[in-house]
Amino acid sequence: METIRSDVATRESYGFSAEANERKSARELLVQHLGRCANRAGLSSGLKALTDYVSASHYLLVRHDVSPEAGLETVVASDWPFDMVRIISGAVIASQSRMSELDKCLGLLKPCFHHLADDVAVPRGTSREYCVIAFHVGRVRMSLLLLFPEHFILSQSKLRDVGVMTGYFASVCCQGVILRHDREMELTEREIECLYWIAEGKTSDEIAVILGISRNTINNYITSVMRKTATKTRSEAIAWAVRNSLV
Repeated sequence: METIRSDVATRESYGFSAEANERKSARELLVQHLGRCANRAGLSSGLKALTDYVSASHYLLVRHDVSPEAGLETVVASDWPFDMVRIISGAVIASQSRMSELDKCLGLLKPCFHHLADDVAVPRGTSREYCVIAFHVGRVRMSLLLLFPEHFILSQSKLRDVGVMTGYFASVCCQGVILRHDREMELTEREIECLYWIAEGKTSDEIAVILGISRNTINNYITSVMRKTATKTRSEAIAWAVRNSLV
């Protein structure tokens, strides 16, 4: 009975009448609500609806195409307490950067659970276990992190629904942010040349001879490439370039 009352309250919170609620499932109502939020660029409102749908208490949306050192620049939207965001966002980005490309692909839309460290203060009544669901918006990998009330029994099917719907919703609401960032982080022709020669196995000294510029300048180009692609090594930069059909 409590579940039924909760579902009705959720549906009415989306702005539907009781009669309409009887004809539509909670999932259908959520999809319609997300459509209205997308039209109004209501990112926070849509994420809150997704959070409520799976009975979570807090959401945190992060992107993985920036360096872990970028800190809060990785955060797209959140209603987590600020101190938790500051602690967890960098850790999530760093953990993703250590994953292989195969693991990243296998982990898409798969709910994964992690525990917060004992020294992290969580809101009263909130579980220390949080859920991470990764998805792609274009070429950008993003993750939705969810906190839940203590002792709550989770629905795996709803979590998978949320992963898919968050991907579609973010692709609309975050498009402007991602395109602007892509323009700012676009590789120059010279940086792409350096990537090509790195992929061919050339050293900085050899690339300097080929391109007719100094070794230090080559290293500066390569450092810029790794910053823009959020990679830490030349091998990772090559993998990124192959994935994006640049070499």
